[in-house]
Amino acid sequence: MNCRPEHPPPSPGAGGDEQGTDAAFTALLEDSAEELYESAPCGYLSTLMDGTIAKINQTLLDWIGLPRETVVGRMRFTDLLTVGGKLYHETHFAPLLRMQGEIKGIALEMKAAGGRRLPVLVSSALKYGSGREPQLIRTTVFDAADRRAYEEELLRRRQEADRARREAEEAREEAEQARRQAEADRARLTEALATLQQSLLPTSLPAVPGLETAAYYHTASPDRLGGDFYDLFPIDNTRWAFFLGDVCGKGPRAAALTSLTRYALRAAALHDAEPVTALTTLNAVLHERYTAGGDPRYCTTVFGLLEPDGETGRTTVRLASGGHPPALVLRADGRADFLPTPGGMLVGILPDSRFTTATTELAPGDTLLLYTDGLTEARTGPGRDSLYGDEALRDFAAALAPAPPQKLVNALSGLLDSFGEGLNDDTALLALGVPHDGPHTPPATDEAA
Repeated sequence: MNCRPEHPPPSPGAGGDEQGTDAAFTALLEDSAEELYESAPCGYLSTLMDGTIAKINQTLLDWIGLPRETVVGRMRFTDLLTVGGKLYHETHFAPLLRMQGEIKGIALEMKAAGGRRLPVLVSSALKYGSGREPQLIRTTVFDAADRRAYEEELLRRRQEADRARREAEEAREEAEQARRQAEADRARLTEALATLQQSLLPTSLPAVPGLETAAYYHTASPDRLGGDFYDLFPIDNTRWAFFLGDVCGKGPRAAALTSLTRYALRAAALHDAEPVTALTTLNAVLHERYTAGGDPRYCTTVFGLLEPDGETGRTTVRLASGGHPPALVLRADGRADFLPTPGGMLVGILPDSRFTTATTELAPGDTLLLYTDGLTEARTGPGRDSLYGDEALRDFAAALAPAPPQKLVNALSGLLDSFGEGLNDDTALLALGVPHDGPHTPPATDEAA
């Protein structure tokens, strides 16, 4: 094994190079006091107590761009300052210096050649004589241009941040005001639509001797006018007319069609209350009013007559349908089924639509239900991809039968609420029933005339 080191230590004579380097470095540091003063990285000056400059180094002279002979003995320290700096020196700097004997790090501005302003940090101290009387003022001046630039940049960024924050706050406030305005506008619109919707419906149902009645209107959206309608009114002392239906479309145009349909049916019933005649008259009115303008409008509706018999307690019902879902009859014995209404085309779509009258009798405990298709076309199931349908409605009613009108309508309103978002169309309900106040008499067989 070789035990000799790979790099042997230097011989005693090898230290000569290190000594030479130390000597050169020492020579480099041998500056005179005068050179250190004149070439210092900061400005130095000494002034008499009245501010007259007695001594100034070259560094400061270079900064302000003035020759020494122009400054020493001829200018005061305040002559080197801007107007603002001079005012601050006289009101704050000089009094504090006399009181404290020194003052440090005061930001001032000095005048430089070419009209430039030189931001500086000034520190001054009094030099005292043997009797502690002040003789000179020694002042150190540091170039604060970089610091000023940094402060100005910092201030600019802070101002930009403040401006951005104010703009963001203003934007948020504007957005909040817009939201509040939108909510107020929507509330006013909803109120107006609700008022208009109510104007298309009877405020209440009249009392019909020997009958109980109930009605309900479910609005799918408060932002849209629906086209469903119903009514019940007397024809004479023994007969009462009723109708329920749904016009095509939504919104103001549908509301106009609904209004025309209601008044046309009322007027037709007062002229000739036969259900087929009333629907035929309505069909002529709608077809003439809308088809000629190239914008056909139509509706589905059921129109009927009620003739209560005070002696038997029965009520004869004759009705005709114009393309509307069939009426549902709940019997006192617990049966529930649809009333066949053969024929019946959409009202207003053709000039010569044909309608047929269907007849039934309501015995004590029986209830007749009219409804619009918003009920049977409600979307159900986890994916809202199935219609509620006629069969489900019949089963629902059969589970309630026998049920008086108000109980039936209450149950159906709860059913409508249970559909939630699956109910996307308005629904009108009208139930007419004979009170179950005596022994039940089997009803007559339903027939079409």
